[in-house]
Amino acid sequence: MKQFFKFMFASCLGSALMLVLVYFILIGAISSLISSSKDTVTVAPKSVLYMNLNYQIPERTNEDELTAALSGLSVNFEQADMSGMNDILANIDAAATDPNIAGIFLELSEIGTSTANIEEIRNHLIKFRESGKFVISYSETMAQSAYYLATASDEIYINPQGMLDIHGMAAQVMFYKNMLDKLDIEMQIIRGPNNKFKSAVEPYFLDKMSDANREQYEKLLGSVWYKIVSDISGTRGVSIEKINELADNLSLTFDAKVALKENFVDGLLYRDEIIAMIKGKAGIDAKDDIKILQNSQYAEARVKPKSMPSKIAVIYASGQIFDGEGDNEKIGSITLSKAIREAREDDKVKAIVMRVNSPGGSALASEVIRREVELAKSVKPFVISMGNYAASGGYWISCEGDYIFTDATTLTGSIGVFGTFPNAQKFLNDKIGLTFDGVKTNENADFGRISQPLTPYQKSMLQKHVGETYNDFTALVARTRGLRQSYVDSIGQGRVWSGVDALELGLVDEIGGIDKAIEYAAKQADLTDYSFKYYPKQQDLMQQLLSGNIQEPYTKSLLQKRLGKNYSYLQAMETIESLDGIQALMPYSVME
Repeated sequence: MKQFFKFMFASCLGSALMLVLVYFILIGAISSLISSSKDTVTVAPKSVLYMNLNYQIPERTNEDELTAALSGLSVNFEQADMSGMNDILANIDAAATDPNIAGIFLELSEIGTSTANIEEIRNHLIKFRESGKFVISYSETMAQSAYYLATASDEIYINPQGMLDIHGMAAQVMFYKNMLDKLDIEMQIIRGPNNKFKSAVEPYFLDKMSDANREQYEKLLGSVWYKIVSDISGTRGVSIEKINELADNLSLTFDAKVALKENFVDGLLYRDEIIAMIKGKAGIDAKDDIKILQNSQYAEARVKPKSMPSKIAVIYASGQIFDGEGDNEKIGSITLSKAIREAREDDKVKAIVMRVNSPGGSALASEVIRREVELAKSVKPFVISMGNYAASGGYWISCEGDYIFTDATTLTGSIGVFGTFPNAQKFLNDKIGLTFDGVKTNENADFGRISQPLTPYQKSMLQKHVGETYNDFTALVARTRGLRQSYVDSIGQGRVWSGVDALELGLVDEIGGIDKAIEYAAKQADLTDYSFKYYPKQQDLMQQLLSGNIQEPYTKSLLQKRLGKNYSYLQAMETIESLDGIQALMPYSVME
């Protein structure tokens, strides 16, 4: 026994020393990378703010420089700009009044975020142009999402041999039923009463979209697409009918000359010609170099507002909702509840804005978080800002807020619940030859085992529980939004709505981004001078090392770069695999 403890202690000590060694090696390598770029950051006269947003844009930049650097490393260990929405928007606003910033250069091919966030960046760029400074967009090839943002520019250019890929929007769902049938695995599904639109579970028991799901996505895509083409039409002077005609024919996708002829772009130029043009607009001599600042560089160098005694708390609720601890990419009920409680108890915090970008998740975790929202709003204004999506559990934690802002293309609603319980008995018995036997003290002591199906009684109890949870959800929305519960049920049933439709239905209060939410919160708290306090505190590199999550940011960054749009399929499968208990989660699909 002594030998056992001796070896165990030696093993633990060795692992700990290795962990510390790796930590300091990483610190040394990445710190030198950070310092080498940081020393050169200045905002010289006639500087140009450069934006290339071809990465998965987080809601906020990682405050820990070492972790941010690690997640931003490419395969070749080159540092990429991984700025969050907070810095992107703040940079645009600051650049408008910065005498050393001559304009903004957008080099866009694809954008790693959904339409709602693009809409917010676009609105800030349009406002930036009121300063009289230029905004120029260029790309060799420009995807639809990139072009939507580019239409906020004064001028748009593409390569003479390039393409403008405008083809409309599509939602594609991956179905697992046939694969599960081949494996003899049955997914036992329990949905809320008449939750026919709660389609997150359809891939388990269907091989194509249900009529209800098809109906909801046709409505949803139609609403989002109409917003996009309306905005493009408004800034480029091309009719909605013409945009749809060219999208149907793929006319812009294969011939850059058509894009120029139809006024989608202002010219067909090579990059060196764009650089020469920008020099001219910035007042830089042709033989001199342009002082380019990336988002991450300008975020470091720009003039920061002075700290004020009164604070507005900005709480980020980003990712799927889980019970327990969260991290930089997922919402944990304990972590987010603590953040809301800290903001409530801080006397310097006079108002709270919670930025929700979540498809939902655990119903229990959502309720735990909602309770903290309820307590906080009883003592200070609590305003919600919805990002790309605030659906199902994301809406559950939002509806308790005093006032809800949403972008026009935000995905929200999805008021519904479900439970999934796999039955792998045939797979285990017949496919791989495993059998099970045992004893129990009570009738349902073996409840929830994947080695056997649910009994009729267990299934009925689950259905009752799911039904009660759905009733609680609709009652909550009815109470917080001042609606009849029967009406909430009629627009609920798991159905996802766009922000525009949600406003019409009474699920939200106003169309607007996080800037409007902050303005509203300040007004409610009678604040004119204030600064911000951000929650929850982000994990630093050591915390990620200790939790075993150090490889996640870098691994995900690599996968996103390699898989591109196909990364969404991996996300969907990862999300489904993580389900546990009763879920308030919106359906997953690939939208483009």
